[in-house]
Amino acid sequence: MTFHPWRRHGRMAPLPSSRTGALAILTLALLAACGGGGAPAQVSAPGVTPVQSPVPAPSALGDFPDPFVLAEQGTYYAYATNSQNKHVQLARSTDLRTFTALPDAMPMLARWVRPTNPNVWAPEVIRIGSSYVLYYTAHDSASDRQCVGAAVAAAPTGPFVDNASAPLVCQTAEGGTIDASPLASGGKLYLYFKSDGNCCRLQTRIYGQELSADGLALVGSAVPLLANERAWEGGVIEAPSMFVKDGRYLLFYSGNDYSGASYATGYATCTGPLGPCTPAADSPFLTSRTSAEPKLIGPGHQDVFQVGDQTWIAYHAWEELASGTQGSRRFMYIDKLDWVDGRPVVRGPTMVP
Repeated sequence: MTFHPWRRHGRMAPLPSSRTGALAILTLALLAACGGGGAPAQVSAPGVTPVQSPVPAPSALGDFPDPFVLAEQGTYYAYATNSQNKHVQLARSTDLRTFTALPDAMPMLARWVRPTNPNVWAPEVIRIGSSYVLYYTAHDSASDRQCVGAAVAAAPTGPFVDNASAPLVCQTAEGGTIDASPLASGGKLYLYFKSDGNCCRLQTRIYGQELSADGLALVGSAVPLLANERAWEGGVIEAPSMFVKDGRYLLFYSGNDYSGASYATGYATCTGPLGPCTPAADSPFLTSRTSAEPKLIGPGHQDVFQVGDQTWIAYHAWEELASGTQGSRRFMYIDKLDWVDGRPVVRGPTMVP
């Protein structure tokens, strides 16, 4: 098996890859760059029923990688990896159509996080009682690895604070830990994460582990659920998120090199919150479109969420420049995700004929 040393979320822009055709990015991208003071930036974007025409370039919607959407009593909070001078990007909407950029959701770093180039990635939030817990990836000063922390706030807008002196999860022997995603199921809490072995020519794995009732401590041992063993994954699996549909546990994840068109999204079926899990035969189910319009480059780091009777999938994909080359920003997309014979099928402007 070939292992690749690329970093999955490295903030440096990848070398542009050659593309053909006119720019046609269909996004539910979230927000324009947010600087210092002034009114929050707002953007209009397709929402509950995504439109069927592309957003013209150059996009003013902003870089919003590794998106996560929290649906909270009729309001939607979208979080994303560090960019635009924020550790944790945050936007709010009441209709999944118009989003307002909010201040940094976690303006202060934990003591364990490297103060320069902290690499704060992949935030996800869950409500536990009257508090909100944000799980995130950052660079641990002690181990010199990317590791996972947990920060708490009284509201989904933050500010989230991590008072711990060490990361919550840090698999140093496996290259570190990234991409934490929580789940509440059956009266218990669980956390899913990826060992960051591709940093160090090691195999990558997705793990699940039970959490304490407050979500701030691990219970028992981490259970390996998947390893990178399928050709489409290209030696890397990451971005796990568990979703429960009609009593079935589906582990969504991304695979391959995040920096280009090979990045894709697949899933596995699991017998319970801690597996065992079996990769689906129809994976990956969300892949790049580079030979037809609208273009879609490297769709991944998905978040699947439910609003009423409709399932949605949020993910990012690379912009395509007017020159036909790949840009350096990742925009957020939100599409309908329907179920056909129990299989997830993306319905939206990114997949229309």
